[in-house]
Amino acid sequence: MTTRVLAAGDHFVLNRLLIDAVREQVPEGLEFTELTLDWPLVPFGRVAEVDEASGTEDQLIEALDGAEICLTQMAPLTRRVIEASPRLRLIGIGRGGPVNANLKAAAEHGVAVCCAPGRNAGATAEHTLGMILAAARRIPQTHAELTAGRWRSDYYRYDEVGIELRGSTIGLVGGGAVGNRVAEMLAALGAHVLVHDPYVTESAVAELVSLDELLARSQVITLHARVTPETTGMIGAPQIAAMPAGGIIVNCARGALLDYDAVCDAIDGGHLFGAAFDVFPEEPIPAGSRLLSTPGVTLTPHLAGASRQTAANAAAILAEDVARHLRGEPLAHPA
Repeated sequence: MTTRVLAAGDHFVLNRLLIDAVREQVPEGLEFTELTLDWPLVPFGRVAEVDEASGTEDQLIEALDGAEICLTQMAPLTRRVIEASPRLRLIGIGRGGPVNANLKAAAEHGVAVCCAPGRNAGATAEHTLGMILAAARRIPQTHAELTAGRWRSDYYRYDEVGIELRGSTIGLVGGGAVGNRVAEMLAALGAHVLVHDPYVTESAVAELVSLDELLARSQVITLHARVTPETTGMIGAPQIAAMPAGGIIVNCARGALLDYDAVCDAIDGGHLFGAAFDVFPEEPIPAGSRLLSTPGVTLTPHLAGASRQTAANAAAILAEDVARHLRGEPLAHPA
């Protein structure tokens, strides 16, 4: 008996990656159909009741006709889509969380949902390290000066130069998959690493401390926490003021963790040396945002997890759960 699988990839997690990964796990008995979504060429958004989705409900309903399995990263798995797809039994979402799927509707209709946690941990950790170095050594600013035809040797003034990572104390707020890799890399470079995470009880490379102690001791703070009611806005003006003068803040996790205006105020006032951000309260960044004009702020457009390995990892993780589903085994990464 043949099982029909819809690969609803995009221009990052490609259909060929999804199909090849599944065929490696399940060589026979599958029939694939394909739908290519517009992301990231067209930004994702809210579709009906789900967030961060690409494509339309009608588009997906047509593509899912007769499919038992849907593999995607961004497709809108809404209640309407699920109800219109009676043969659907498994949804695989190639990202850390299933924000683009209506889990309640899926459960009501007997549709299992799995996702791909940790798929981008390596890419995000490496990007974080790059952002720390960029902010500490003013790499983007000095590059811009050179391309504008200005040789700024005054950046060599003591008050303008940054720190080395070796011997510096760097604090990580969050010690999960990404935070742990960042801690390992920083420790290998000779930094003294602090971690605040109430769910982490031991670390081979970092000293576990309270948030207050981390703020008071860290020359660089980088955020790696999940957004919850407890962590939303957890770093604001009082926390920034508690940091040593000349500090740096990096955020490659989620924009809701941080008060960005407070960061701009602290840079303008001279308390912070700089900052580096890959995530923002509103994306894309609105024209006129202070982030676009505050000196010493390095910005990237939510690309920390963007690597070829991330896309391949997402496909491989989903493929393993497709094989489990077809064997009647519990999913490794249920949503």
